[in-house]
Amino acid sequence: MEKGVRHGQLVDGTRLPTVRGLAAELGVSAGTVAAAYRALRDRGVVVTDGRRGTRVGRRPPLAPVGRPPSRPVLTGTRDLATGNPDPELLFDLGPPLSRAAGHARLYGGSAVLPALADLGRAGFAADGVDARSFTVVAGALDGVERVLGAHLRPGDRVAVEDPGYPPVLDLGAALGLTVVPVAVDDDGPLPSALRAALSAGAKALIVTVRAQNPTGGALSPPRARVLRRLLEQHTEVLVVEDDHAGPVAGVDAVSLVGHGRRPRWAVVRSVAKALGPDLRLALLAGDATTVSRVEGRLALGPGWVSGLLQGAVADLLGNPATARRLDHAAGVYAGRRSALVAALGERGVASTGRSGMNVWVPVVDEASVVAGLLSEGIAVSAGSRFRTSSGAGVRVTVSTLMPSEAPAVADALARAVAVAAAPVRTG
Repeated sequence: MEKGVRHGQLVDGTRLPTVRGLAAELGVSAGTVAAAYRALRDRGVVVTDGRRGTRVGRRPPLAPVGRPPSRPVLTGTRDLATGNPDPELLFDLGPPLSRAAGHARLYGGSAVLPALADLGRAGFAADGVDARSFTVVAGALDGVERVLGAHLRPGDRVAVEDPGYPPVLDLGAALGLTVVPVAVDDDGPLPSALRAALSAGAKALIVTVRAQNPTGGALSPPRARVLRRLLEQHTEVLVVEDDHAGPVAGVDAVSLVGHGRRPRWAVVRSVAKALGPDLRLALLAGDATTVSRVEGRLALGPGWVSGLLQGAVADLLGNPATARRLDHAAGVYAGRRSALVAALGERGVASTGRSGMNVWVPVVDEASVVAGLLSEGIAVSAGSRFRTSSGAGVRVTVSTLMPSEAPAVADALARAVAVAAAPVRTG
């Protein structure tokens, strides 16, 4: 069955035979089939939905055979879809890597370079995050996965943003978790949506504190205060904060848990968007038990994040010139984002995006808008892969969009949105 999913013979949502029906067809016991279904469900390949039976999951955690991981943007098309930072605003990693290479690393040493630990703790402390328990992981998603794995088991419910980052949704499927969508706006998760998720038994919450992908939202202090009060009524819930854009998000980090008063929490801060995606490194602060479990599991696998990468990041973060460059990058991204949001507003097109590198445009028909923009040489991302139950939209990545380009892109978006919303004429 897993092979059928990988090869595309069983597509998302395909209803599978009943346990008894498949057992009779294969000539095996019902217990054998039930155990196989249970194993597939625990891996997120299939989902069980009451009377609707067992179906192939919407995002089965399998590498598809014969298909590329993502659709490439056509040559000559203005790429506002891929989601990368501007290469011109990233750092030359050659010099810091060269300096880090001068220090040989052997087995048995500390998993975290002391210099990076000091810098990481200081950075968290500046944002009000208690980082006495601290470690380093291989990127933001790696940190989120390790924290979830430290506390949750297959079948547990986890509250995630909707719309939200697709790999987080895929990760939930891969871990066999049940995703509970939480609606968001420019200020973060909606209190009513989080309250509903907690009432539904969510054992964990994953929240993006700023540069929310795809909406460009960020936790505001007033919203954070309301959410904290809600979470205080559910002290058993694990809260994981994803700060993937860090200092280039364009707004200050507002934490729900950084004060360290919750029993189980973690804040994961990647350096990929700010310094360079190929660094594959994130700083992680949390309660002592969570960090200890993450470090223990890390020790059984890769052992530690490369000392070369840690040394290069420490070299960069310890240089005063880096902070100035990061402030400049944050300002550039903010200018590009604001230019498009303003241009869209002038044309009567609603959008969100007050932090990070993305702008979200609600639409009636995603496919029509994406196709309309492609016909004008502009590529954006359809919102379907970001959504669980929220309304349709398209994501526009503005990291390389010059403010001078914003009016033309806004014109094209306005035309595409209008065509998609126009009533279909018959007769």
